[in-house]
Amino acid sequence: MKYFHFTLGPVQGFVSQARRTRDFWGGSFLLSWLSAVAMKSVRVQTNNDPGCILFPKADPKFLDFLSLEKQVNGSEPTQGSVPNRFKAEVADDFEPLLAIKDIQSAWTALADLIFERDLKDSANEETRKIWARQIEQFWDISWVLTDRDGDEDSSALDRRKNWRSYMPPDEAGVKCMMMEGWQELSGVERPNRKELAAFWDPIQSGMKTDLREHEYLCAMAFVKRRFVRYFHELKNFNMPGGWQLSGWKLPGSVPSVAYMAGVHWLEQAIEQADQSVFQTYFDAASKLTEQTEWESRITCLQRLREIMPEDFKRWTSLDGNAFHPFVLDNVNTFPDQTKAQLARQALQKLNDHIKQECPEFTHAAPFYAVLMMDGDSLGKHMGEKENQEKISDALKNFTNRVQFYIEKHSGFLIYAGGDDVLALLPLEDALQCAADLRMHYLACFKGTSIPTTLSGAIEFAHLKIPLTKVLYDVHHLLDDIAKNKTGRDSIAVRVQKPGGVAIEWSLPWELAIYHDPLSGCLVKINVLAEQFRQENKVDEGFSGKFFYKIRERFSILNPVRDGTGNIQHDSLLDSGKAEDVDLMYMEYLNSRKSSALSAAELRAKIEALLDQCRIRKRVDGEIKMDSQSELFADGALLVRFLAQKGIER
Repeated sequence: MKYFHFTLGPVQGFVSQARRTRDFWGGSFLLSWLSAVAMKSVRVQTNNDPGCILFPKADPKFLDFLSLEKQVNGSEPTQGSVPNRFKAEVADDFEPLLAIKDIQSAWTALADLIFERDLKDSANEETRKIWARQIEQFWDISWVLTDRDGDEDSSALDRRKNWRSYMPPDEAGVKCMMMEGWQELSGVERPNRKELAAFWDPIQSGMKTDLREHEYLCAMAFVKRRFVRYFHELKNFNMPGGWQLSGWKLPGSVPSVAYMAGVHWLEQAIEQADQSVFQTYFDAASKLTEQTEWESRITCLQRLREIMPEDFKRWTSLDGNAFHPFVLDNVNTFPDQTKAQLARQALQKLNDHIKQECPEFTHAAPFYAVLMMDGDSLGKHMGEKENQEKISDALKNFTNRVQFYIEKHSGFLIYAGGDDVLALLPLEDALQCAADLRMHYLACFKGTSIPTTLSGAIEFAHLKIPLTKVLYDVHHLLDDIAKNKTGRDSIAVRVQKPGGVAIEWSLPWELAIYHDPLSGCLVKINVLAEQFRQENKVDEGFSGKFFYKIRERFSILNPVRDGTGNIQHDSLLDSGKAEDVDLMYMEYLNSRKSSALSAAELRAKIEALLDQCRIRKRVDGEIKMDSQSELFADGALLVRFLAQKGIER
């Protein structure tokens, strides 16, 4: 008996380099699909024994769908759920290279299908060379075969990866606009708009919703962008391992970030507006954009589709760019500014119309959320053989319910496999979704005696920021802030505006949440934001007055530091927490005309706000105050950001 250890990459190089959410989702799905092909190949060599995959336990539905005879209409997997690394128990005569050949054959078969459908008539000889080179040499596959099982060989695969045998080819010419460093497919040697247009314009004219004008892609990026159109055409392809591979129908629409940012605005607009007013806006927007979101299944809008008359269901299918005035003004997004301005005027009339009846109604927020979560300290427990089955079972239970929680909060799941989660959500729902997922994770490991927790990172990103930058940034937020700086079992949040990072806040989870007897686990920052939002209805505009100088007020309460960060002397006021609350309570009263709350209720709210502004971290399992109980304004500014739903007033 032997043990096969496998990993497939590059993960970041393939998944996170994306210009659209569909690229992001597509990269994740394809990586899962190829990992599933590897697992299936191993199972075929072990007489189709599903138990041969020891860790993690494979998603059985995803693996079953690789075979046409096991596919069931209506239950097709649509999200990546198979980790790119696994361990299998195999026979002594197991052939690792046969599994590698199966992966390469699956990838090549899909790529060949796309090339045949989309590029065959346009490709020149140089295009064919670029395509063949990139498709053949992209994937970094590492594996080891060991005779032993247990702690002594747990790092064998990591040692193998350190050999650095993956050497991407040198790439000449004009580079891909999605995947950095790779040559685009025309073969043009240097930037030349006319030569590039001669190759790409005919291709783009046949796929306007999939390929923007002047968008030049390499082979891998082109596969990510187009594979959903043809995946189901891959039928009973003969694999080197002696089995047949098939694809299945996938959704052609993945919600854009502009759509995700505006789903709650759209929900409220449809519910609140007169039908004639919304229809006028819809007609103007439809003349400008495609109705790209027909297949997007966002829970809050799906609820409306179920109760709306048939004629009006199309209202939820508009391109999300039509929700945002600053996007409508962008000539790069909408070259026909005559139509764009008509849509903008209709949008303004719609918003003004609703605001007359609903004063707190605002235009669509220009922010969406990327949520990334990852288990803490699982690696050191995975190497212990007695823990592996318990971990596999717990992670399987966790993964099975992730999509439920994401959809419950009107989000879109990109990937859930093992202890990793990646999703897009509306601004309003992201924090509570993360808290619910953490509670679910802890419940899955309850009784296993394995001390693991779940850290999370949320990037609230402005629509003007490139998606690739946002995806890179959220990885840093999770690894460096939530895990390393704050000490794991933590949540970290960043607000990224076009000018840079505006807010960064993190806390250990148990300080960021509380348990309400009726509502369950609630996020304190969310509760505070709702309280301030409700107060704003009583005294409109107070938020700006109170929060405007909050950094300045906190500097009075904090110790004074020199240029190297060392404390020179204590704060100007020799105050403790009670005095901090007193000062900020008076500042709050001075910022407003009236309040529906009593003095005790107001003080409690200010105290709760300041508590979220004191940075604490976990050190050796204990939560400790950072920097002598200093107050950091980012916690308060995050409350304001959430209270205003990302809209500056």
